[in-house]
Amino acid sequence: MAQKINEALEHIAAAEKCLKTGFLKWKPDYDSAASEYAKAAVAFKNAKQYDQAKDAYLREAESHQNNRAFFHAAKAYEQAGMMLKEMQKLPEAVQFIEKASMMFVESGTPDTAAMSLDRAGKLIENINLEKAVDLYQQAASVFENEERLRQSAELLGKVSRLLVRARRLDEAAASLQKEKNMYKEIENYPTCFKKTIAQVLVHLHRNDYVAADKCVRESYSLPGFNGSEDCSALEQLLEGFDQQDQDQVSAICNSPLFKYMDNDYAKLSLSLRVPGGGTKKKSSESQQEAGEPVESATVNEEDDEYSSGLC
Repeated sequence: MAQKINEALEHIAAAEKCLKTGFLKWKPDYDSAASEYAKAAVAFKNAKQYDQAKDAYLREAESHQNNRAFFHAAKAYEQAGMMLKEMQKLPEAVQFIEKASMMFVESGTPDTAAMSLDRAGKLIENINLEKAVDLYQQAASVFENEERLRQSAELLGKVSRLLVRARRLDEAAASLQKEKNMYKEIENYPTCFKKTIAQVLVHLHRNDYVAADKCVRESYSLPGFNGSEDCSALEQLLEGFDQQDQDQVSAICNSPLFKYMDNDYAKLSLSLRVPGGGTKKKSSESQQEAGEPVESATVNEEDDEYSSGLC
């Protein structure tokens, strides 16, 4: 370890020498200095001196900027962020990675910028969900501007799931719609079916049956949706919800089609409750077997005929 630290210090000294000017050297040699700082950073990193490695990467970045080598400066800022990650300073790490992403855009490499933002989102997701949503949305926008809709839709998928987790359901509904539109545009219809299920669950948790029903009706225009397993399950789910039949709703929500969705949507399905928490009424035959008067059951059914309102 001591050997690596000494090696790093030698590279730092060499870099500083490259930056000095004199009578015969009017301009600093930023390119050589950046190279020496990069070598110093690697040596510090190998010695697990992450704070010093971070400083070396920042000095490398500064040298590249002075040389107008913005792509290489961005890579150095990104590496500085990764050193902060090793030090468990995640918010600071994200700041440097965001700075790197802006420089990637400036250097004409937006795809690399989007991937950096995606990495930053993953770093911060477990400690600052709001920030992760912002980073994923930025990355999705970059890919969308580059007309890379599949990558943009995948990032919006992360946004939608995090919004559901945060119970920001109105925003989640809008994000899911945008995500679904992108998959429709690239003709990935099976994924559109799954997004429709997620949409319906979100809308029902928002107590907006009309919006949920509209999502299913709009999906009839998708090739292969009508008559599919997804379509049938959603029709049964909406029927049970409309009839205030918790048994039917629970049966659908506990089916493999719903249980094995992404975890955040699976949780929505398992916690879905119809208004009033109703259960399906017993049939006349089952009441007779139980020794209950059928006539009273008929009266109850008549009383309840419009209990859920007119559709």
